[in-house]
Amino acid sequence: MNKRKFFSNIALLTAALVWGIAFVSQEQAAKYVDTFTVNALRSLVASVALIPLILFTSKKSGRPVFEKTKADRKLLIKAGVLCGTFLCISSSLQQFGISLYPDDAAISARSGFITALYVIFVPIVGLFFKRKVGLSVWISVFVAVIGLYLLCGSNGLSGVYLGDILVLCCAVSFSLQILCVDRFIDRVDGIKLSAIQFFTCGVMSLVLMFIFESPTMEHIMLALKYILYLGIVSSGVGYTLQIIGQKYSDNPTVASILMSLESVFAALGGWVLMNKALSGIEILGCAVMFLAIVLAQIPFKRKKENS
Repeated sequence: MNKRKFFSNIALLTAALVWGIAFVSQEQAAKYVDTFTVNALRSLVASVALIPLILFTSKKSGRPVFEKTKADRKLLIKAGVLCGTFLCISSSLQQFGISLYPDDAAISARSGFITALYVIFVPIVGLFFKRKVGLSVWISVFVAVIGLYLLCGSNGLSGVYLGDILVLCCAVSFSLQILCVDRFIDRVDGIKLSAIQFFTCGVMSLVLMFIFESPTMEHIMLALKYILYLGIVSSGVGYTLQIIGQKYSDNPTVASILMSLESVFAALGGWVLMNKALSGIEILGCAVMFLAIVLAQIPFKRKKENS
């Protein structure tokens, strides 16, 4: 494995880690404030948190803070707004779904499993954009789904909640966000793209918050520590690592498999932070998920046809 691919894998795995733990914070924040309030605050916090990083990287690289040409600025804004729109839809569906689960449900593990189904939707949606997917990736997708089911399906999916349906829709939307990032990442600055997509998501969520919700400062303060984690670590760090990781990844489907490990970390986070122990089947699911990642890295070379 070359350094470029290794760096990409580490970035995407770290993103999966902070996202997985974020399911616990999302579950706790939902007890105090509504969906659009959470997403507006976390996204705007993330956007602001990235400004010092943009200034630092620009100074270190000697590049200007703002793009030189009008065409480059237009492309960056277009990319950020499109990715931010998909992010707003995805995160809203996810947070709203999490808030609708009953208290006795295994919320973090269940929503983590369903969200990570974007590992299936990325290659399926990618086919509509004429993206070829290798045999090793399809095998790893199949294995990853088995692992995800073993990890989070042991509590049973026979009783379908409204939250399940909304989080499933979120998984479809996240696959579009992943492909949208993949479309633009080689043409724009990754950190700037991340900041603009969060600003877009934050402004859209803020408008929806004022229309549909009535948050109070008291409730916001009760949820503040969870919102700060979601904004600075999960959004600011996690999604920026996603963009950087995808920049150095050869395939968005492989990237989605790595990021789907957030479900593993979601279950582990629920175990460590909320005293929800993993069963033997769930631990087996973790092992199968890691097997899927290894399989995704094994190239299957096709024999060249005689010309």
